[in-house]
Order: sequence, then C-alpha cells, then structure tokens
Amino acid sequence: MTSIDETDKKIIAEYLKDARVSYREVAKRLQLAVGTVLTRTKKLENDGIIESYSAVLNHDKLGYEIIAISEITVSKGKLTEVENAIAKLSPTCAVYDVTGENDVILISKFKSRDEMSNFTKKLLSMSNVERTNSRIVLNTIKEDFRLSP
Repeated sequence: MTSIDETDKKIIAEYLKDARVSYREVAKRLQLAVGTVLTRTKKLENDGIIESYSAVLNHDKLGYEIIAISEITVSKGKLTEVENAIAKLSPTCAVYDVTGENDVILISKFKSRDEMSNFTKKLLSMSNVERTNSRIVLNTIKEDFRLSP
C-alpha cells in the first residue's frame, strides 16, 4: 500500500469534488504552490492511487430507471473468466467476488424491463453460470463511490 500524507488527501478531496479543477485552482484552495500540486498529482497518478478522472452522471435523468443487484453462482472453477466476461457487458456497473452462498454480486442499470430481461438471459446463457438471483432496487438513498482516503 502506498502511503499518502495529509496534503495528498486534501488534493485528492479537491479532485473528488470536481475532476476538472486545474492545478492552479487546487493550489489556490489549499494554499500550496502550483508546482507542489502538479508534482504530487503526478505521483498519485503514477502510483495508481488516481486511476482516472470522470464525470458523475445522473442515471435517472438518462433514463436508467431500473437498478438490479444480482447474485450469480458459477460452476467448474471458472469464476475469474465469468467475472471478466460480465464486467465487459454494457449495463454492468460493478462486479464483486463475494463469500457466502453465491460467487458473484453484480450491480447493473437498465432503461427498461426488456433490457434487464435480455441481460439476464445473456448471463444465463454463459457457460459456467449456474443460476442468477436478481433484486430490483426500489429507492436509492445514497450512491457515491467517491470515498476520501
């Protein structure tokens, strides 16, 4: 694990608030030299702590009305292959290796029931997927993966 100090944490917090913020603006907000912010940001990127920058979209406004949490059971020791294949499918938001009765937890979003039905059928047609058990999210109270270090 790479160690980061309080200054790195503050810089990361600024990028979590706005990934488009400039080095100059971060420096101004944190009362640091622009060179310090630039150097530390590059180090955080090189160390893999900052993997990429992105926009946070409002999926509801884009028409993604259905969020599904699916439990998947995989056979024949092909867990990694199945997880990698599922991760490449477009409605997939997250794939987790888990303990318990199931092997995989999958979070996906859909614009219609037909999309979800087709996706579930695609999952079930994959070799080594034994079964799926999906739950529909009724309300999202919080969904934010931008955790501070």
